[in-house]
Amino acid sequence: MGGIARLAIEKGFKVTGSDKNCYPPMSEQLEELGINLHQGFDANQLKPEPDCVVVGNSMSRGLDVVEALLDSNQNFTSGPQWLKENILHDKWVIAVAGTHGKTSTASMVAWILEACGFNPGFLIGGVLENFGVSARLTDSPFFVVEADEYDTAFFDKRSKFVHYRPRTCILNNLEFDHADIFESLKDIEKQFHHLVRIIPANGSAIYPKKDEALQRVLAKGCWTTPQSFSVSSDIAEVQSENGWSALKISDDGSLAQMYFKGKLQGELKWSLIGDHNVNNALAAIAASHHVGVKSEDAISALSSFKNVKRRMELKGEVGGVRVYDDFAHHPTAIETTLNGLRNQVGDSRIIAVVDLRSNTMKQGIHKDRLVDACKLADYTIFHKPETFGWELSGDKSHTSEISNPDKILDCLLEMVKPGDKVLVMSNGGFSGLHDKLVNALKNKFSE
Repeated sequence: MGGIARLAIEKGFKVTGSDKNCYPPMSEQLEELGINLHQGFDANQLKPEPDCVVVGNSMSRGLDVVEALLDSNQNFTSGPQWLKENILHDKWVIAVAGTHGKTSTASMVAWILEACGFNPGFLIGGVLENFGVSARLTDSPFFVVEADEYDTAFFDKRSKFVHYRPRTCILNNLEFDHADIFESLKDIEKQFHHLVRIIPANGSAIYPKKDEALQRVLAKGCWTTPQSFSVSSDIAEVQSENGWSALKISDDGSLAQMYFKGKLQGELKWSLIGDHNVNNALAAIAASHHVGVKSEDAISALSSFKNVKRRMELKGEVGGVRVYDDFAHHPTAIETTLNGLRNQVGDSRIIAVVDLRSNTMKQGIHKDRLVDACKLADYTIFHKPETFGWELSGDKSHTSEISNPDKILDCLLEMVKPGDKVLVMSNGGFSGLHDKLVNALKNKFSE
């Protein structure tokens, strides 16, 4: 919604808005744009009456502002619908969907197109380090959008991405998530099928070859030629692929060779780590190729790609202790992030902090997978409020569960020693734990 606000400003609209507990980096972006941010969801913000109210999907019946909006019969729409009607209607849309990696992959596509002179517009759910913003509007026909499967609004329960009408569509992966609105993986697959149904025949559906859920989605009907991608450490396997493939050269994913139909396209050497990011890069290269970018140019562009804020972002190094911030909030994402960090740091001690914040996490849907997902960390602290009525399962000998972020900070300060890597994973602000830890370490090591 912050990105949509920026696009509306660039389109020439006057924008105000409201939120609760708005935190950086988005809060800083809104302030820089001069957007008046109303704290809370009371009805006063609707006076004087705006021309249109764009309703975010976190709004629900019962909130004062929502009830006043409906009672007054004011004009309102959803964020995705506003985007479709005001921005995307005449664009070549490159959409990135999937359970994991949407933000990073969409950012890679945007940077490739920028570096290759396509001047794309974009709307992405994070601040792009290469651009310094999460959204922008240009006169280019190309627009990159992060395509979320979460529902659109309280009055439109379809997934957001059905509004975007992509010509080039990356289906990055598909697992069960968002247990607050989906009852099963089958329900999510149905929404992805609806997305695939609107890709034109001259478009492109790009998907990971080994993802069974996406194979089922495409089997339901696909009216464009799908393109697969895969990552391997086996040169024979890579050279035999009919689609896009990557050969890992380094264990940490910082060096890989990219292939198309068995032919080497170039070597990617970059600052990112992890198999998941090699996958993301390959998908981004494939999407850019469909738009018209030469493979070697796309690979070259990624060598200067800077990851999105809050994706393995180094918040600081104090006394030999490195503190990282990452958005991972699903067992698969947690495991792949830790795997990349482990391959990079070797035997150095990794302390993971996992904020069980998402609606799916709160319900305990992943309680049987979380401990095992953190097995590559030497020690894991789970932020688990006492109100949660479920228990984590597995070998918890190297874990602890703490309900208060301040107590987590105290625990970390007692534990850490020079050479440690502290990886904090949350899809929220986490009470500013990352910055508090860096500042506290400065005090600790100056004593």
